[in-house]
Amino acid sequence: MTHSMHASRLVAALAITVALAACNSPMPAGGSGVLPPDQRAPAGADAHGAQAAIAELALPPQKPLTPNPEYARFPRYVGTLGTRQIEMKLGAKTDDPSGVHGEYRFAGSPNVILVAGDRDSDTLEIEESNDGTHITGNWVGKFAPDGSVSGERMNPDDSNGQPFELRPAVAGAGLPPLPDGNAGNAAKAPAAPSLEPAPPAPPKNSVGGTSNVIIGE
Repeated sequence: MTHSMHASRLVAALAITVALAACNSPMPAGGSGVLPPDQRAPAGADAHGAQAAIAELALPPQKPLTPNPEYARFPRYVGTLGTRQIEMKLGAKTDDPSGVHGEYRFAGSPNVILVAGDRDSDTLEIEESNDGTHITGNWVGKFAPDGSVSGERMNPDDSNGQPFELRPAVAGAGLPPLPDGNAGNAAKAPAAPSLEPAPPAPPKNSVGGTSNVIIGE
């Protein structure tokens, strides 16, 4: 047997010896395997941040959501949430007569926030999620006869309520300007017609604008 094989076996034997010695080490006082109170770690202690690391790894990845092609055919609404412009696509669920789902986005953002809930007559109640897993908000609103819907959006704990107003949008139309009287976004009105008086009509028996000309037989 070569020297290298002896060395490998020796290392393995030493490793086994150390493991057995650890198993046969004396138990703490009382033989129960529980450390005395004066040797225990303080309550809530997190050695080397292990618990925090485990909790962080347990969270789902936070990835921005992109528009779902299946929602492209849904009715489109435009309006405001608080002071920000939004666009929402909201349609009926195929497996739930009163269920609705879809997505919305803020103006200028490529990412969307998912919504799902119920419509009962003229009442809309939906929840939102910005990652597809956690609920990040609640919406409660009422539909008007013209198809528009307005109400309030709140955090999951019903705090920080913000009003929202949405109305059906024409297909392909962009988001409307905010209702703040900003004339820069409004179309210019056509110029008013001139109010100057028209020139007087030439007198009778005038030719080429010259009067007092008698027209002969």
